[in-house]
Amino acid sequence: MSARHIAGATGPPDGDYAADVVILSLDRPDETAAAIRSALAQRDVSRHVFIVDQGSRPDALRRLATEVAGREDATLVALDRNHGVAGGRNRGSALGHGRVIFGLDNDAEFADAATLARAVAALDEDPTLAAVGCRILHHACDADDLSSWGYPASLLPRAGDCFDTVTFVGAGHAIRRDAWDGYDDALFFCWEEFDFCLRAIARGWRIRYRGDIAVRHKVCAEQRFTWSGTRWFHFVRNRIYIERKWGTGWWRLSPRIAFYLLRGTRNHLLTQTLHALAAAVRLSSGLTGRRLSPAAHRYVRINDAAHRDHWITTIWQACRDGFAHHRADAASRSRSSIGRIEGLSIR
Repeated sequence: MSARHIAGATGPPDGDYAADVVILSLDRPDETAAAIRSALAQRDVSRHVFIVDQGSRPDALRRLATEVAGREDATLVALDRNHGVAGGRNRGSALGHGRVIFGLDNDAEFADAATLARAVAALDEDPTLAAVGCRILHHACDADDLSSWGYPASLLPRAGDCFDTVTFVGAGHAIRRDAWDGYDDALFFCWEEFDFCLRAIARGWRIRYRGDIAVRHKVCAEQRFTWSGTRWFHFVRNRIYIERKWGTGWWRLSPRIAFYLLRGTRNHLLTQTLHALAAAVRLSSGLTGRRLSPAAHRYVRINDAAHRDHWITTIWQACRDGFAHHRADAASRSRSSIGRIEGLSIR
């Protein structure tokens, strides 16, 4: 791993400690500095903070260096290039040896100074948990950040509760290091959490959403993957690739592919959708698909599929909404060219 030390401690402390907080950085100096200060303010828990830079401008990197200069509980390193969210978090997690890895987005902050301690305690108190996902709130208020709700829509009224699930949201989460086998670098961005969780579930672990443990998210636009950029490409490519990793045949994938084509067409991203599908074919070429055990299938069915509409209903709604959207878009296209991805409900 090519990681150049920039500022702070040269590494984590010797001996046991509770948690490594991993923050990726790519510009966004103000937001990232706030995330660092939030992590350093966590109390009642032993921890080390790693900031992993993946290509920030020199002035932004200098700004981050001032946040950790002279500290023994934080380390800023710079990677040789942008390895994506999956690769960056892999490299950051490998720098430490705390029993918990807490991933915090660089435009997010802990809700309070005891958040990390509660996340660590949640894992310590239940040895069957591989990871816990935090509630993601808008930074300026207590409202849920709907753009970061990664669970069935039917569970949104339970956002303040706790429940077993099949994934977590990357903006704020804690992983037991003993359950950690890394993200798939090939994913780069999007669905890497779900891919890890499926592997953990296959090994007999559980994933838990904790609505009582929260981070606040600013949803910063700078260096963010946008739907009109490459976000939709990664969304489609990676989801198809993950299905292929678990042995799903192309015929069984046809409803999902049809859904993505409909959504891509509706949101003027058909070309990106087609490129993503072709890339998924290339990425999954030569894979030997794994199979979930009956127990893992049951876990996924109870904790995810049971809370979602049947795929036939989902595609019918996409078709129905697509026709309505087409009529409305024809009337408004001259007024606005800004689009957004709607209806990402099919998992």
